[in-house]
Amino acid sequence: MIRFEGVSKSFVTMDGNRKVIADNINLTIPSGTSVALLGRNGAGKTTLLEIIGGRMAMDSGRIVTKGTISWPVGFAGSFNGDMTGVQNIRFIARVYGVDTDSLVDFVADFADLGSHLYLPFKTYSSGMKSRLAFGISVGIPFDTYLVDEVTSVGDTAFRKKAQMMFDARMEVAGSIVVSHSEDQIRKMCKAGAVLEGGKLTYFKDIEDAIACHEANMQMAMEKNA
Repeated sequence: MIRFEGVSKSFVTMDGNRKVIADNINLTIPSGTSVALLGRNGAGKTTLLEIIGGRMAMDSGRIVTKGTISWPVGFAGSFNGDMTGVQNIRFIARVYGVDTDSLVDFVADFADLGSHLYLPFKTYSSGMKSRLAFGISVGIPFDTYLVDEVTSVGDTAFRKKAQMMFDARMEVAGSIVVSHSEDQIRKMCKAGAVLEGGKLTYFKDIEDAIACHEANMQMAMEKNA
């Protein structure tokens, strides 16, 4: 369960205007539900994921959660570049209270990085970083996964492998998913939440959420025409 209680967040843009991401959001996402987070480009979907995951502070309000919540799946921005892949895995395992050896074994098999696991993270290519990050993300059994374009990770074969693993995790967990692919959203999510103008509206049926999002897109196009 993720409950927003008066959550607000805004930024001052380069031109001096204020961009509102969340405007006093009060909403509850049920436990074990896979929810698509929809919104126009620039609405603040990724920012909202970071707030939910605790990586970014809100201006006011609070988020009450039940169960464990992942960082955005595949995100590698917080890894220590001077530590090896294995050292990063062990450090994260200790932070989240999971068995270090088991997580190392899982990631070694899943990410298929071979001897690179024992090299400093800063020497990795972007694809290798994504493999390691995704492997650690799905290697820890969270109650809710935060997902930002999960299938954009790695090459075609790895994306297929990643999707299969993520599908398996979703059999026993919930998720909040950001994706530009409606086909992927329909496959991964049963419910949806639409972010528009700082307001977040929850729909139990994903088709209702998609319809609302498409209506917002159409209105924006007509306004800018």
